[in-house]
Amino acid sequence: MLDNEKITAGQFRDLVILYTVGTSILVIPSFLAFYSQQDAWLTAIFGVILCQGIIFVQARLGLSMPTMTFVQMNEYLLGKWLGKCTSSIFLILPFLYSGAVLYYIGKFISTQFFAYTPPAFIHLLIASVLFLAVYLGVETFTRAAGIFLTFFYLLFIILVVLISPQIHSDNLFPIFGTGIKPMINATLTFAVYSSVDAVVLLMIYPVHVRNQRQAYKSYFVGNAIGGFIILVITILCVLVLGGTYTANQMFPSYLLAQKVNIGNFIQRIEAILALMWFVSTYYKLVLYFFGTCLGVSQVLGLRDYKPLVLPIGILVIYFSLTMYPNVVYQQEWDTKTSVPLSFSIDFCLPVLLLILYAVRKRKLKPEKG
Repeated sequence: MLDNEKITAGQFRDLVILYTVGTSILVIPSFLAFYSQQDAWLTAIFGVILCQGIIFVQARLGLSMPTMTFVQMNEYLLGKWLGKCTSSIFLILPFLYSGAVLYYIGKFISTQFFAYTPPAFIHLLIASVLFLAVYLGVETFTRAAGIFLTFFYLLFIILVVLISPQIHSDNLFPIFGTGIKPMINATLTFAVYSSVDAVVLLMIYPVHVRNQRQAYKSYFVGNAIGGFIILVITILCVLVLGGTYTANQMFPSYLLAQKVNIGNFIQRIEAILALMWFVSTYYKLVLYFFGTCLGVSQVLGLRDYKPLVLPIGILVIYFSLTMYPNVVYQQEWDTKTSVPLSFSIDFCLPVLLLILYAVRKRKLKPEKG
């Protein structure tokens, strides 16, 4: 099918970085501060550590069955029909999250830049670029990722340097002032956004990566780099805005960029943050949508996923416009529904498959290339 499309381990690392940062760079500081206020930076540190453990499960699973995508692993370990049913349940999440990420992009653009533009037009415009990227395939959108990531790093450094004069270290105290339970909730939220749902990357790794052993390491390195970027942004939000103010903002890191003021000359560089966020979020959307299209084609036994891009894409656009009736509902979904849903499917299922493989690997039929 598409096994001849190959990327390098370094290119896969770029995808992991962009996925990990994704929507998190804009919304995670708010979620963390909502639970743990000024301790948001601590929960980000704990989150980065937890994410490495979650990534271990995913990377190990991929390396154990190097000729299969995650959907194919389900059928291999659970049997044809149970595997197809399990994969169908799994694919609901990247489909829903494709709509959710498209909603985030549209909401951000409409509220910050084009307040009078119909949201449907913005969603259609973004979706058209999304469809093209996924239709062209893994090699194409991965090569572009490396170019975009270079500019991402440059913009990130500029942002950190320019916002540094606005730092107030008192905003970090008192440490552990919110208690353990809120910090646990915040850490789990961080893990979901940054690594739990990254199981969708198993639709690419290791089948489409040339050096699978190096890619195994790239999985960890990419997630760690992405987690570090989110950690730095979270720390800056707390240091500059304070825990309470960060928690009350929908896009605190965007507001953070508005605080830049160097000699009343360099001001309001929020466009830098907007570009960073758009690049990382777009790639998170691409990976969710690609995983959905490829996974559905494999469940249905199709030779190619490309005929599904348009029909599934239309459904994604529809859900992006209707799944969140208002911001309050969206925040309730993100904090109370998506976190347990992701853990119950995107974490528990890979763990189950890894255990099954370890128990039954001597009895399993050889993998088909």
